[in-house]
Amino acid sequence: MASASAQPAPLSAEQAKVVLAEVIQAFSAPENAVRMDEARDNACNDMGKMLQFVLPVATQIQQEVIKAYGFSCDGEGVLKFARLVKSYEAQDPEIASLSGKLKALFLPPMTLPPHGPASGSSVAAS
Repeated sequence: MASASAQPAPLSAEQAKVVLAEVIQAFSAPENAVRMDEARDNACNDMGKMLQFVLPVATQIQQEVIKAYGFSCDGEGVLKFARLVKSYEAQDPEIASLSGKLKALFLPPMTLPPHGPASGSSVAAS
């Protein structure tokens, strides 16, 4: 079913940091920045459209980097890389930070609804 040759060698935490940093750097390359800006413009902060326009571009940019490290050049390779990174996040704050930066590049910022815990607090009295 699954061939052993298709499996990438598992990366150490140190190697994962290097690859994550390279992926983040790839997003700032001028041609990739333009591609991401166009995808974001098309998505207009609509989550459904983000999945349709932004995620495929972000996936392609990641694929271009991680294929050099033995990951398959498809969505499955990106998922395997993401799972590997996730497995290191809890034990390595630097990986957690890099992972957060990467996600911020292609996910819209999450905003709390106005009825969140911050509103209605008694701190506002002056």
